[in-house]
Amino acid sequence: MYTQRIPTQCSGLFSSRVLPPSVSRSVVGRSTRSTAPQALRPACRRSALKTYAVLEKLEKKSGTRDLPTKGLDFKPKNDDNAVQTDILKKLAYVVGADAHAVSDRQAYQGVAFSVRERLIERFNKTQEHWRQKDPKFIYYLSAEFLMGRSLLNTVMNLGLEEEYGQAVKQLGYSLEELVDAEQNAALGNGGLGRLAACFLDSIATLDLPGWGYGIRYKYGMFRQGLDKGFQKEMPDIWLQNGNPWEIARPNISYRVGFYGTVDNFKWTPEEEVIAACYDNPIPGYGTNTVGNLRLWESKPVNEFKLDEFNEGHYVEAVDEKRKAEDISSVLYPNDATEYGKELRLKQQFFFVSASIQDVMARYKETGHKNWKDFPSKACFQMNDTHPTIAVAELMRLLIDQEGLDWEEAWSITTQTLAFTNHTVMPEALEKWPVKVMGKLLPRHMEIIDKIDSIWKDSLKEKVLAQVEKEGKKPKTGAAKPKAVAAEATKTAEKAETADKATKAEEEEEEEDPVTKALNKYGIICENPWAKGVKLVNMAYLAVVGSKAVNGVAYIHSEIIKETIFKDFYDLTPEKFQNKTNGVTPRRWLAYCNPELASLITETLGSDKWITEAYLLEGLRKHADDKKFQAKWKDVKLAKKEKLAGKIKEITGIEVPTNALYDIQIKRIHEYKRQHLNMFSVINRYLDIKKMSKEEKKKVVPRVVVFGGKAASAYYMAKKMIKLITAVGAVVNNDPDVGDLLKVVFLPDYNVSLAEFIIPGAELSQHISTAGTEASGTSNMKFQMNGCLIIGTMDGANVEIAEETGKENLFVFGVDAEDVPRLREERKDFKDYDPRWVTVMKA
Repeated sequence: MYTQRIPTQCSGLFSSRVLPPSVSRSVVGRSTRSTAPQALRPACRRSALKTYAVLEKLEKKSGTRDLPTKGLDFKPKNDDNAVQTDILKKLAYVVGADAHAVSDRQAYQGVAFSVRERLIERFNKTQEHWRQKDPKFIYYLSAEFLMGRSLLNTVMNLGLEEEYGQAVKQLGYSLEELVDAEQNAALGNGGLGRLAACFLDSIATLDLPGWGYGIRYKYGMFRQGLDKGFQKEMPDIWLQNGNPWEIARPNISYRVGFYGTVDNFKWTPEEEVIAACYDNPIPGYGTNTVGNLRLWESKPVNEFKLDEFNEGHYVEAVDEKRKAEDISSVLYPNDATEYGKELRLKQQFFFVSASIQDVMARYKETGHKNWKDFPSKACFQMNDTHPTIAVAELMRLLIDQEGLDWEEAWSITTQTLAFTNHTVMPEALEKWPVKVMGKLLPRHMEIIDKIDSIWKDSLKEKVLAQVEKEGKKPKTGAAKPKAVAAEATKTAEKAETADKATKAEEEEEEEDPVTKALNKYGIICENPWAKGVKLVNMAYLAVVGSKAVNGVAYIHSEIIKETIFKDFYDLTPEKFQNKTNGVTPRRWLAYCNPELASLITETLGSDKWITEAYLLEGLRKHADDKKFQAKWKDVKLAKKEKLAGKIKEITGIEVPTNALYDIQIKRIHEYKRQHLNMFSVINRYLDIKKMSKEEKKKVVPRVVVFGGKAASAYYMAKKMIKLITAVGAVVNNDPDVGDLLKVVFLPDYNVSLAEFIIPGAELSQHISTAGTEASGTSNMKFQMNGCLIIGTMDGANVEIAEETGKENLFVFGVDAEDVPRLREERKDFKDYDPRWVTVMKA
């Protein structure tokens, strides 16, 4: 074997980052020997000679051979040597890495493409199995899928951790090191997207037939930075180095239209884009089942207009491309402008239309011809109001494309769609101006108008009886719902004139009591803040058009039945149900906290708890075991040390590990009350400042950590971030306080950062005003990692208290039923807590 002595500080492939010439024969084929490699980078982890010896031994074992002319076996081998060889081949042929200088990112890509091959093998077998069985599928429609990094999760779920762990170790790396080179998929922002990701993991783990559908955002929501304590928004360019986990499907695409005209119920779109398909296989744990997340990217029908370019119209030449790409560029574009509003609605319709077209095409491809059977083969679960335009789009496709009559199409639609609500606040229910809907989707506005009219007509007798029972006199010929779709498609000038005329008519006569009673059920309603402006209530559309409606925690499901959907619940109580949110214990305990997972497995005598979480109850009888407690504390300390290192790496702030780690990581929002947490921090700081040296010795140090993004147009949330950073700047630099209190804001909070934070947490704050948080999922993740909750009896906190015992939570604040009374009394309230007064004056 040819070798050359390499300096100890060297660079090449896998720790030493140098490939010997012999490897080129196994990786590249029958190449000639290369010249001696050059030393390129410092700090190699092992000597080059040792690397050469390992790879020479590997070559002798694996050998080389010509490809057979038939009977080629595509199934990848999973022994250590085969995995090493495969990684090296992927580096050479797929990544195109220089064998003598492989970067960490390239090393990650080589391993990822190798794992991907094994993932796709199982994915193809799973999809073939479902094609043969032809079961009913669940299709999860969501604007967000907060997936996190994929390498470690995929290796662990496939059961290949030993093979890949050993393979990369012999090549000088660990899986954990390679994971750091992977960028987070910027496909979501908060609990909505994380719930969707956990559902996909669970669907595959439970061997259920189901896919997710969403958008392949090019720049995510935004990458968050800090500039003088204020949030700074930058594009999250997560696809710049490619995504080894996705499979482009250029053979699968659909046209999606916007604007245009409707003539005799036939829609002619003025603008069209292509929905390009990308599959992202989702492996189940401990099973061969691999599910799928199908994402759509918006592309132009005509990418480049050469004639415009040649005439010097350079902007016009690519204008269609820019408009198309805008649709899948950014999650939740700022809707403060008219174009921003249209872009948001475009996004929602774009992925919903492509997804439903895709499912209908697959239904026909499997030989189905009768659309009456469609509900027995497909169910669309709409995750919040973003995908609820699906009600109108499925109707349009069944009527306009497939030729069904209205009654048939409506029956199929209401058996196929289901709706998950994620809010209890009426102002958070998505409502689109009729003019915007009518302009962008004129045919859908017609359909929504008709749904609204038929729905109200079906309630007329019930409402009339109720009005008469209350002693009110209905007006003759009243209660005929007005059609608004035609108005919506007029030009802006005509629409404005019509609005003024309508407004004048309404002022001339009082509203009929039956009409008034019907309006509370209306999908199309008046904007309470702008008289005469009509809105489409997307949540009401979803409730009317779905077979089931669920909340995401017990208290939330009860509140929506008593408040925002009360009238609908009174009509169809059987439609409403609860499905409390959940999280996957794979990512959020087994993988992000392997030390604690090992302790739990050791204590319980089995790792079955990873899929059967109720087995964790077996830890109760060990709660007072001193040896178990000591091991638990050791694990927690190790995780706190790791988190302290990450905090210093990101912010430069050194935090003590003998302090209580008090965490609040959530989307920044007034109802989540990060500002209230900060007021308590200020109070703690002022208390410490007043203490004597002897009193300070009795104080338990505390590190308070915040993380989360403020929506780009949410001014108050951005001010809350500034408050946190400003207070932190004072507290962290006060010698009188020292390590007794530290305040940290970790920018660009995402799944990977959460995997550092949550295992190291000891206290976590979930303090939304009772009755405002739908569920929450981070509370479950913290709880699984041995963290105590400071929380209101809101969302899933209620059920956590029921499971763990309320005595194991620090319950904060009043119950939901007391909030309205206290709000009413607040205007006359004067007896403020002295601590509040002190903080406000500080």
